[in-house]
Amino acid sequence: MAVTPVGNPYVESSDLVANYPGASEALAERIDIVGVNPFANAAARDAAIPSPVQGQMCSLNDDNKGYRYDGSAWILFSGAGAANFTNTATGTYTDGGIDYKFLTFNGSDDLIVDRAGFADVLVIGGGGGGGDRQYGGGGGAGGFLSVANHYFAAGTFTVTVGAGGAGATGYSVSGRSRSGTASKVDSLYATFGGAGACIAANTAGAKDGGSGGGASGASAVGASGFGITGQGHDGGLNATATNYGNGGGGGAGAVGVNGTNTAGGAGGAGLASSITGSSVTRAGGGGGSTYSGGTAGAGGAGGGGAGNVSGAGSAGSTNTGGGGGGGSASSNGGAGGSGVVIVRVAI
Repeated sequence: MAVTPVGNPYVESSDLVANYPGASEALAERIDIVGVNPFANAAARDAAIPSPVQGQMCSLNDDNKGYRYDGSAWILFSGAGAANFTNTATGTYTDGGIDYKFLTFNGSDDLIVDRAGFADVLVIGGGGGGGDRQYGGGGGAGGFLSVANHYFAAGTFTVTVGAGGAGATGYSVSGRSRSGTASKVDSLYATFGGAGACIAANTAGAKDGGSGGGASGASAVGASGFGITGQGHDGGLNATATNYGNGGGGGAGAVGVNGTNTAGGAGGAGLASSITGSSVTRAGGGGGSTYSGGTAGAGGAGGGGAGNVSGAGSAGSTNTGGGGGGGSASSNGGAGGSGVVIVRVAI
């Protein structure tokens, strides 16, 4: 419903571009923009507007740029629309009447942006390797970071796609499972998946990461790895300090399942993204193994490798960031899956 203001509701200043939220509750929905002269610098702006409100805008003479207040900070206001990249697109599609193109990086490369603007980005780190040698916890999934409307300046950006961590291969420290490596583009960083616990030298406990590795049933190895809030979840626990059911690795969408007396825990489920036009689940945790017999944990949905009770754990799927599965006695753990970076723009 339109509201007729009483008197002059605008905030006017020779130094200010302001939106007016209303002089009274009755005018609270009214937003009016008044274009006037800029501030000399940020200090002058902050002195003039000590308590900005969301939506206020200004420009600064010292850098000749415009800013808007997003409710917590002044951010650069570009007036930009969609960014454009000159790399050959991996694919195109239409959703909700909007045409998109996307670019999938399965390995490290350069993103070339010729028009500054906004893009949607998915960044997934490399998954952690699974443990082995009697007490193989599942590897944690690589960090899962999905960002809408990330602003890219025009230029060339190095894209790093993280590798999956090696699965455990022996009893010595040198043979223990390894965490994956991180993926990155511009300021967006998805960390590695944590390695699953294993018996190597009785010191190779589960590692923290985007998602944490699963715990081991060996009493000397310790707890599961922790995940990072916003990128993944913790690994699963073993049943007790002396039981042989090992925990599953954490996934982007769920914690790893705890092991039991007779079964390894399943890997935590990953998360789905439709950034390429189809829903794809990635970043599942690896399943835990058991010492002898019983049931191994399944890999988490989204590329997690399965554990094994009589052989090597399965590897996490390539370019999903899935964790590797835990191996059984005298068998190797599965390697973590490599990560991926995907950039989507409207066209």
